[in-house]
Amino acid sequence: MKFDVLTLFPEMFEPLKKSIIGKALEKNIIEVNLINIRDFSKDKHKKVDDIPYGGGAGMVLRPDVVYDAYSSIQNKDAKVYYLSPKGKVLNQKMVKELSKEEHIILLCGHYEGIDQRVIDEIVDEEISIGDYVLTGGELPAMVLIDSVSRYIDGVLNKESIEEESFSNGLLEYPQYTRPENFLGKSVPEILTSGHHENIKKWRHTQSLDITKNKRPDLLSKN
Repeated sequence: MKFDVLTLFPEMFEPLKKSIIGKALEKNIIEVNLINIRDFSKDKHKKVDDIPYGGGAGMVLRPDVVYDAYSSIQNKDAKVYYLSPKGKVLNQKMVKELSKEEHIILLCGHYEGIDQRVIDEIVDEEISIGDYVLTGGELPAMVLIDSVSRYIDGVLNKESIEEESFSNGLLEYPQYTRPENFLGKSVPEILTSGHHENIKKWRHTQSLDITKNKRPDLLSKN
């Protein structure tokens, strides 16, 4: 899986080099190619934005600079996703669908946004990570890369994916490890019984109860 990321701040993506995603990058299971939009500015000061027509606060990214950055990518068959609060909210179902693609282009906005003309020209779909506004699309892009990469073969073992929250329409059951007693609280006896079928049933019941209490809306979708 290859991710091409169009951004003004490629240095913000350093955290992806850590932990599980970092190992996937090292093994070339996934590839993250950062394209600095500012490199395509023809302005001697590398300016990439301008005041909005019609007035208003903030600055808008110029369409020509963004388009030239996009044009530097060789594979024009890859879909372009613009990280925007106006987009469709990312969920686990969408993550699974995105993981089936071989090449994804992510466009990160900044300031007051991007000139609509270039969005209409190159963007296939807008994606949001929630009903709130951030200062730019870099953090949402990292969220998307992280969540999608987890479904790429070789990044995680399949059992980890199958039993986590949202994968089966429920929130995940609680997890425990050593020490068996912590601050006077013991690990549930069922988990130390060695009876795998009973443990499976207990975990399912726990998932149901947690989902009912924290996200009852998920149950109505099943």
